[in-house]
Amino acid sequence: MSITTQPISVPLDTEQSQPPERQKQHLLVGKGEADTQRSPPFSSPRHKKSGSLRLNGATKQQKAPELLVEDIRDKDGERLTSLKLAFDDKPKPLRTQTELVSGRRAGASWDRSHIHFAPISVPFQRRLQTLMVLAHTLSIVLFLTAFFLLCAIPLFWPFLLPYTIYVTLSAAPNSGALSHRSPFLRSLPIWSLFASYFPARLHRSSRLEPTRKYIFGYHPHGIISHGAFASFATEALGFSTLFPGITNTLLTLDSNFRVPFYRDYALAMGLASVSRESCENILSKGGANGEGMGRAITIVVGGARESLDAQPRSHLRLVLKRRKGFVKLAIRTGADLVPVLAFGENDLYEQVTSDSHPLVHKFQLMVKKCMGFTVPLFHARGVFNYDVGLMPYRKPLNVVVGRPVKVVQAMKGEKPDEAYVNEIHAIYVKELERIWEEWRDVFGVERGVELRIME
Repeated sequence: MSITTQPISVPLDTEQSQPPERQKQHLLVGKGEADTQRSPPFSSPRHKKSGSLRLNGATKQQKAPELLVEDIRDKDGERLTSLKLAFDDKPKPLRTQTELVSGRRAGASWDRSHIHFAPISVPFQRRLQTLMVLAHTLSIVLFLTAFFLLCAIPLFWPFLLPYTIYVTLSAAPNSGALSHRSPFLRSLPIWSLFASYFPARLHRSSRLEPTRKYIFGYHPHGIISHGAFASFATEALGFSTLFPGITNTLLTLDSNFRVPFYRDYALAMGLASVSRESCENILSKGGANGEGMGRAITIVVGGARESLDAQPRSHLRLVLKRRKGFVKLAIRTGADLVPVLAFGENDLYEQVTSDSHPLVHKFQLMVKKCMGFTVPLFHARGVFNYDVGLMPYRKPLNVVVGRPVKVVQAMKGEKPDEAYVNEIHAIYVKELERIWEEWRDVFGVERGVELRIME
């Protein structure tokens, strides 16, 4: 088979070159059209096509198409001729007369912003979780604000004056009676919203006998100890289910019980003062036998000093090496020591580091020495954004309760032996290290992060 092609020039308007009869036949014959007479087509003045196209200052000449004649011969020598139109489709470069200079793109600065706002379509449950964590974080401020607002109304003065005197003289935070404790308030569903914000989870390594008394040592302090509150001040994580028969009391600074309204809220949540008097009263009064059996207290051992070392993605630094007062308390009262390690507590906030701001760190230590507490310069996320604010990050909190360290009670009035104190302290630290090594990979601790016992 052979194919030969020969170009033939034809007029541009091929339709007008046909005979009138052929044109009429072309208009009326079509697939699926009826044979009935049709109304004459609407005729409009034809627009003359320009011989040139102007685009952005460029000119492109239009050329008439060529008719290609293809001569095809098969193997038997028969000849078949076909026709087709050929156009010049090669693009012509456009010549620009001026150079365009563009300004900045609107909205580019928002795309580069370091603040990422939360979308409007956030599930309602997550909004409630945020609200509960915000209320707990600002609880002291909210109660103080309510108190001063009532003080501005003379109608409430006859009630506020005796109440203020009562708050100043009350010994409820140190009595150990736990008479203000409200199981109903501790079991409200709102605390489940608080705990699921992170989310938080409580784990135990072994059962605790309800016939003993215990001192839980919580590590690390973090910034606000959210894990300690969720685990031991509420029933959101099921403490009474994991440790039946044990009444646990979370301890905090005695100065918190001098804040009007807030002290009543804290006492109802089962909190008590961390003073020595309060600890001994809780562990030696009440309980099943009237001598503290089945009772427990939770102490955040590192205290305010440890909060200054709460850095995310950094080594877990525990202020514990010289902290032995809780060990002596256990020996005096006959309470077993239970180490508690919270994975993720230090990841909830960012704060100013002592290396980058040494003067700020020295000032914080001075405030801690003079007033007993300090104020870490921290930040995390906000209510409606993910980068700026005082709300904690949504990072998992896993609170692991270790195995109890058995303690032999000293004779009444006898001073604990120093060698025995060091022995119990060493066993306690060893149990903390066991928890760290056994569960660090399970709860997602980054590689290279280590547990360090400080001071």
